[in-house]
Amino acid sequence: MVRTSVPKKIPPTEEVLRDIFKKYDANGDGRLSKAELKDAFRHLGSRMPGWRASRGIHHADVNGDGFVSEEELSELVNYAKKHGYSVSK
Repeated sequence: MVRTSVPKKIPPTEEVLRDIFKKYDANGDGRLSKAELKDAFRHLGSRMPGWRASRGIHHADVNGDGFVSEEELSELVNYAKKHGYSVSK
């Protein structure tokens, strides 16, 4: 019998999640738009990345400008961890 290895899902550290979200800042402006967050949540395995992006902005966007800034990123990371997002190893 041949066994194939299935990628393990591990809970990411806050630093790993932070780096993943920063990677999706496509235009490099230091803020995450809904479209950029949608791509990030898709990468994290969300079945509804658009909805999750909207909820992430709702939870993290303290100043109400419609984006998640560097200063607000910790709230987004907390939101993602709370909802059990993991990365493949």
